[in-house]
Amino acid sequence: MPTSRRPSKHLRAPRPLDASRHASSRSTSGGRFLVRDVPADRASKPYTCPGCHNTIPVGMAHVVAWPETPGMGFDSGTEQRRHWHRHCWRLIA
Repeated sequence: MPTSRRPSKHLRAPRPLDASRHASSRSTSGGRFLVRDVPADRASKPYTCPGCHNTIPVGMAHVVAWPETPGMGFDSGTEQRRHWHRHCWRLIA
């Protein structure tokens, strides 16, 4: 009896990530950004906030923002994503 086997999903090319599905769009004086909240339990690395230049420690809820349209020399806006303290992001948004 013939068997029908589908190709392994591990051999297929990955689907492109649609970052906009998991982020909201917001306008600032610097343009339109995709913004995603990072809850404290998902904040697993320290980052430097571009607003105040202080550290966002592990375990602190914060915001990740990146331009909807990539800047010159970038293939995608996600290459320009930055992690912000929530307060610092609200000051510019």
